[in-house]
Amino acid sequence: MNDTEVNAPVLLPETLDIAASEAFLEQVRKALAAGGPLCLDASAVRILTLPCVQIIVAAANSGQAVTIKDPSEAFASAFEDFGLDWMQYVDRSVSAADGIDTAGGVSDATDPGAEDGMPNSSSEVELQTSSENVMSKRILTIDDSKTMRDMLMLTLVEAGFDVVQAVDGQDGLDVLEKETVPIDVIITDINMPRMDGYEVIRNLRRDPAHKSTPILVLTTESDGDKKNMARDAGATGWMVKPFDPDRLVATVRKVAP
Repeated sequence: MNDTEVNAPVLLPETLDIAASEAFLEQVRKALAAGGPLCLDASAVRILTLPCVQIIVAAANSGQAVTIKDPSEAFASAFEDFGLDWMQYVDRSVSAADGIDTAGGVSDATDPGAEDGMPNSSSEVELQTSSENVMSKRILTIDDSKTMRDMLMLTLVEAGFDVVQAVDGQDGLDVLEKETVPIDVIITDINMPRMDGYEVIRNLRRDPAHKSTPILVLTTESDGDKKNMARDAGATGWMVKPFDPDRLVATVRKVAP
C-alpha cells in the first residue's frame, strides 16, 4: 500500500498472509489516519489469511467509510471460510447510480457460523461503521499474538473503550498488579507461553479485587470440554476467533459493569 490520494483505490497485493499482517495493519492505520474514505481494490488478492481478514473487518468498524472494490473470488471465499458475514456492513441506502452493487442482498445473520451473503466479483460495496457512543470502560487484552492485540486495540478503541495490553498470562497478572485505575473487563487468550488463560482466570478469581471482574475468553479453541474448563475456572464468556467486531463490542458492553 503506497502513499496515494485518500480517495484513490488502494490495490491490495496478491498475498496477504501472516507474514504480511503487521505491515498491512500499519498501512491501514496510516490510511485511516489520513482521513476520508478508504477504498481497497481487492481484485488481485489470491491469498488472504485470518489476521488480514480481521484487519479489514476492524477497519470497517473504525468510524470511517471503507469500500471494497472488485473483490476477487479468493478474497470473498476467505471471509466465507472464516465464517465472517462482512456483507452485513453493506450500506443498502446507496443506489446503483452511485456505483454500488447490492443486487445480491444482505444476510441478516450475525452468528459467525451462519450462511454468508457474498459479493459478486465485480461489485463495490461500502462498509458501514458504528457511531454509537459509550461511556469509557477500561479493557485489558491478554494475547501472545501482536497482530491479534493490535486488532483488538483497533476495534475496542474505535468503539470508545480504553485498552491496556498484555503479551501473555503472567504479563497480564503483572499489568493488573501495577494498574492504579480499575480494569472493567478482561479479554484473554487460552494458549499462551509462561501462563495459559485457564491459570490466568484461576489466579484472578482467587484475588478479591477481581473476583467479580468480567473475564471473556477469546481463542481459536472450540472444544466443549475446554469451554467447560474455562467456565469452571470462572470465565464469564467464551468467544471463538476470528471475532466479529460488532459482536465483540456488544459482548463487552453487555458484561461491563
